[in-house]
Amino acid sequence: MSCFKKGLSRTGTTLMQKTGQVERTIDREFTEEETKYKTYEKEVEKLQKEAKAYLDSMRAMAGSQARIADTIDKFYGSADRTSEGAMAANAYKRSVDELDSSINKELDAPYRTCVLDPLGKMNAYFPVINDTISKRHKKMLDYDSARSKVRKLQDKPSEDTAKLPAAQKEFEDAKEVYEFMNEQLIAELPQLLDLRVPFFDPSFEAMIRIQCKFAEEGYEKMGGVQRYFQESIRNDYASGQLDAQVEAVLEEIKELTICATQGS
Repeated sequence: MSCFKKGLSRTGTTLMQKTGQVERTIDREFTEEETKYKTYEKEVEKLQKEAKAYLDSMRAMAGSQARIADTIDKFYGSADRTSEGAMAANAYKRSVDELDSSINKELDAPYRTCVLDPLGKMNAYFPVINDTISKRHKKMLDYDSARSKVRKLQDKPSEDTAKLPAAQKEFEDAKEVYEFMNEQLIAELPQLLDLRVPFFDPSFEAMIRIQCKFAEEGYEKMGGVQRYFQESIRNDYASGQLDAQVEAVLEEIKELTICATQGS
């Protein structure tokens, strides 16, 4: 039978099942395993999407941080390049530039190799598995159709005595193909889910190590910038005194004629 004719036949079987003319095969064990698999598929696809978004966010953060550092360096440098603020701004810019560079060396490449690539490889299996599930559904329709044909010939025998044996053979062949695919999926879908933990364990550990290394390096470099600030500034920040200083400067700005509210 051609693919086109098979497609029409299966469409007809589906319609007759909806109207109750053809009995539908229900396999609760397969349905349960398929539901678990579909949940797993969605989780992995979401994980891949969020893992990529994390790397993109880190790049975006590093880029924004570099642009902020460049602006601050120019801002302080244009005022007094020998001041403590200018030296701190320049040190901050150097540290940020080094961090930006280290993203490619110590985060980007390892993260792709250890996290994104394994996720991509796992996701690549899903279309193949889904194709097998789809084929199983088609073979189930063939099986249901063949079973219905045999029952009709048994209930209302044809004058052509060869029709029933031919229908029975068609039924047995369809049953064998369907049961083989059905049993294969019922056996192997749980195995696939059981392998998810050993498969993702190395990636999960690598992700934690990569994030820790990047965070530690960032902390170290930013800690180096802090030495340009007086100890009192850190204490003022902790006690909330810096807020008062900012408010005092804002009051001075308000006193400037160009900042005063003007009438129309």
